[in-house]
Amino acid sequence: MESFIKTYSVSRETFEKLNRFVQILTEWQEKMNLVSRSSMAEVWVRHISDSAQLYQYVNADAKYVYDVGSGAGFPAMVLAIMSQADNRQTKFKLIESIEKKTVYLNDVKEKLDLKNVEIINERSENLKLQPANFVTARAVADLNKLFSFLFPLTDKNTVLILPKGKTFLQEINQAKKNWNFDLKVEKNTVHEEGVVLLVSSLRRKK
Repeated sequence: MESFIKTYSVSRETFEKLNRFVQILTEWQEKMNLVSRSSMAEVWVRHISDSAQLYQYVNADAKYVYDVGSGAGFPAMVLAIMSQADNRQTKFKLIESIEKKTVYLNDVKEKLDLKNVEIINERSENLKLQPANFVTARAVADLNKLFSFLFPLTDKNTVLILPKGKTFLQEINQAKKNWNFDLKVEKNTVHEEGVVLLVSSLRRKK
């Protein structure tokens, strides 16, 4: 607990809310497969810390953060908890196409009293939302396919915050065949082989 609080500069109250999130996830995990069973044993490292490290890339004045393929709620629920604790006005829209997962996500939202969270049961490419300031997506698809999901939610100022594993270079090269974008590659501070891609100015190649 102490090391997490120090690393991510959160209060004990925020830590307790994250801990309650883990408890709700554990209860629902018995009903449906939200995360891999093996990762539940290391949920604080594999999921909570891996999500919390992304908070530094979300500007404090951001109006909208969209999370695509929210599933178990990573990273968006963690970011929303941290944002609420900092009294930010950011709204988080969690987009999940599988209805039973949105029931779980709404349960988390209600039990944690996350008024900055909205759950949307739809495919991202079917939505007509105003462009987000930031879009997150974790373990959803390879970059080329992922960009097609995320593109309708963006404008030239939107930044995509995308954790990726050791195949990230191959994914980037594949995506460059169909997309133009600006890219910053940041180190993943939780997983040694991982990176965090910050993608901006996403546009289709003509």
